[in-house]
Amino acid sequence: MKKHLLIGVSAFVMGAATMAYLNQNARAAGASGAESYRVLELFGDVVQAVEENYVSEVESRKLIESALDGMLTSLDPHSNYLTPEALNDMRDQTRGEYGGLGLEISSEDGVVKVISPMDGTPAFRAGVKPGDYITAVNGQSVIGMSVSEAVKLMRGPPGEAVTLSIAREKTDPFDVKIVREVIKTRSATARMEGDYGYLRVSAFNEKTTEEARTAFVDLRAKNPGMKGLILDLRNNPGGLLDQAVGISDLFLENGEIVSQRGRNPRDIERYNARPGDISGGLPIVVLINTGSASAAEIVAGALQDRKRAELVGLTSFGKGSVQTLIPLRGGADGAIKLTTARYYTPSGRSIQKTGIEPDLEVAQSREEAQAIANRAFQFSEASFRNALKADDGKARVAPHEPAETPPQDFNPRTGDFQLIRAKDVLKNGSVAATPKLPKPTARMAEVVGARASTPTPAKAGATPEAPSPKP
Repeated sequence: MKKHLLIGVSAFVMGAATMAYLNQNARAAGASGAESYRVLELFGDVVQAVEENYVSEVESRKLIESALDGMLTSLDPHSNYLTPEALNDMRDQTRGEYGGLGLEISSEDGVVKVISPMDGTPAFRAGVKPGDYITAVNGQSVIGMSVSEAVKLMRGPPGEAVTLSIAREKTDPFDVKIVREVIKTRSATARMEGDYGYLRVSAFNEKTTEEARTAFVDLRAKNPGMKGLILDLRNNPGGLLDQAVGISDLFLENGEIVSQRGRNPRDIERYNARPGDISGGLPIVVLINTGSASAAEIVAGALQDRKRAELVGLTSFGKGSVQTLIPLRGGADGAIKLTTARYYTPSGRSIQKTGIEPDLEVAQSREEAQAIANRAFQFSEASFRNALKADDGKARVAPHEPAETPPQDFNPRTGDFQLIRAKDVLKNGSVAATPKLPKPTARMAEVVGARASTPTPAKAGATPEAPSPKP
């Protein structure tokens, strides 16, 4: 059974008899097949050499699994091999319940980076931030580990403490102790913000659409005078494609939500909305930022293209591909998560590497604004060395001054500037009708003017990867 995500093989050693069989088949398969089998023979020779000559004894299965994962991750940042244990972890994650810390992490070149802490989880309460690098778990270095290996160290029985060693930009390395809990991810919550409803969707698991529907309907019933809705998708790392379609469908009466296109140009699958807008046509503003990825971008792109909502915040992550989960032997040997298609918004645009640009660009803090001016806030799909190419050679927006920045005396720790501006848009009826704030200070302009070369990603070892299993 295949499952579309917007997020094994038994150990063996190829001996002479096996190679002889493969070579017979290679001759029958022609030149292309012969080359494939020649390389497989090379692989078998390497495995055998390692087993016989490596300084210490090695486990064949671990060698093969590492090779499988390396093969898949070389294709793009989002394809990988899942061991049976990692597959079970992913199933727990998509079901919305597992034991751990509540982190969305990624890895490139063996460096573990935080995509985002999940709302209300131990990691969130401990102050772990998007962009943090995790260098060790309980004193054991995770440098060089795959995401699956790092997740395995962080997950475990609830009630046990886990110490993470964190490297954060412009901060000395530090340790933080976090106690594991049963992570029952409530992916949708709602509340009132003055006259406007506020619906927070933090992830896309199997329960997201129903949780969002229930949360909004209950809130509307208690507040029949609601004048508009703010849909918050900030730092939402994505998840299941069908749930992205489901959330979009809640607020659309008809028409296309998203299409996905595979290797064959004629292989196009379209997802359309069904009649029924649960908000009854209320004006909607969607909040996005650089942590809004994958399924979150499908929702934002659909509502923006269909003129159903306007977007406030920062350009999104830029993951415009779909992964299919393909179990091996029913999951007994794990599974492969393989990029099988690109997705396109209703207007036919691919946002791969470029992201979705908001209708009103607003930085959450002055520090964030300066980071964007200095290096385009490099935490994005475009940071990956082996990311799929952007559609038609399009490029992500270059380093620049954000259109709006909080005033000097605004405290981002006690206030939410992007949310304030979203309410201003609803109050005034549209982005176009909303009075714009004064341009940022001269200091910000100086930061931009000081750029002398193409910015490079901040180094604590590597740039980020897309959403992966959560610890």
